[in-house]
Amino acid sequence: MGLKVVVDMNVCQDHGQCVFAAPEVFELDDNGRLVVMVEEPDESMRSAVEDAADVCPVQAITIEG
Repeated sequence: MGLKVVVDMNVCQDHGQCVFAAPEVFELDDNGRLVVMVEEPDESMRSAVEDAADVCPVQAITIEG
């Protein structure tokens, strides 16, 4: 099983820190809401995705795999 990114949108407050940490995976839409562009990123993105989870102020990001 590969890497899987799960964001609890009920917890997410759209701070956008994950966007800075892993812009290939996360972005904010035109309304400022978080969008997960790549739910199953390549293993090469693991470090960036883990950083994104770590910097989330509300710990809304979970990494599986």
